[in-house]
Amino acid sequence: MNQKQMGLYIHIPFCKKKCYYCDFSSYSGMEDYWEPYVDAVVNELAMKASEYKNPVIDTVFIGGGTPSLIPQKLIWKLLNAVHKYYRINQGYENTIEANPGTLSDDKLQAYKEFGINRISIGLQACQDDLLNRIGRIHSHKDFLASVELAQKYGFKNINADIIFGIPDQSFNQWQETIETIVSLDIPHVSCYSLIIEEDTMFGKMKKNGELSEPDEDLDREMYYYAVETLAQRGFIHYEISNFAKPNHICRHNMNYWRRGHYIGAGAGAHSFIDNRRFANTSDVVTYIDGVKDEELQLSESYDLDTEDAIEEFIFLGIRLEEGIDLAHIEREFGINIEARYRMKIDRLVKQGLVECKGTLVKLTKQGLDLANRVILELV
Repeated sequence: MNQKQMGLYIHIPFCKKKCYYCDFSSYSGMEDYWEPYVDAVVNELAMKASEYKNPVIDTVFIGGGTPSLIPQKLIWKLLNAVHKYYRINQGYENTIEANPGTLSDDKLQAYKEFGINRISIGLQACQDDLLNRIGRIHSHKDFLASVELAQKYGFKNINADIIFGIPDQSFNQWQETIETIVSLDIPHVSCYSLIIEEDTMFGKMKKNGELSEPDEDLDREMYYYAVETLAQRGFIHYEISNFAKPNHICRHNMNYWRRGHYIGAGAGAHSFIDNRRFANTSDVVTYIDGVKDEELQLSESYDLDTEDAIEEFIFLGIRLEEGIDLAHIEREFGINIEARYRMKIDRLVKQGLVECKGTLVKLTKQGLDLANRVILELV
């Protein structure tokens, strides 16, 4: 394997309580597993560093679950292993996800000492009744306190996750959430439309007719408002759901969207290396046992053929403000992409969904709103 820079994702699957909309690999009530789980991840990090010849790491992302829930000594164990087994780029980006109410002076001081330089805080909404409705266990006040505390310890690179299209969420409530975010000097915002997945509490409620689905027109109006308001406040809309002030684009996620290599460690973590995608089992006990036996248990593993890789390049890249470069695809895969996709692209240009500048193809404002349609048309 050639020595490209990689991203490193570490999954912490523990939460105080599962949110009603969450379909990630996360579990509550497993405190007894925190330490043995982290020990297993440390061992997996060592195994993968050996397998991939101590790769160069450009970004680290500790996600969950709620990584900020577990004691800071366990986060130190993980990052100590990263520095022990991997070569870390100077100026690397090191993110930890946190939920309001789980951060403290001691934790933030420790994170700073451990080299963490970016914090992603899950706000979701500014109204406590909406937070209760979606199963969050923090208040708006907790979020404000968490941001203030992070800034006190010198964290300038902060992201806030927010959700629109929550059942019974009003447009005024969404406006209030956006206005709160921009007033706090937070340089990155991730805005997600609520998607109700089948295997979640909301999915079950929807199936039983207990949940009213958000109005589609209101959902779009909320999205447009976020796009326009954040642009006015100096945010770059660099990906469909992500907005950043200059020099604060999330490098770790950009690596995903550009099909860069990344290693995933922990239960449910995904990896992409040398055109192979694979994922660890999401079952915590099975994961720990597999690491002990030095035989990782996978939930999936497959190699991408050229056609799959080209499709990925398109549907991941088209999400980005920078768009996709047909010349880049041609160089990488040795295929005349221009000829293959010209008719489809011309049709999308006529519909006002994409625009072309030389070999660059990117979504228009209307195309951003209908991105799934564009992707289906192309791939």
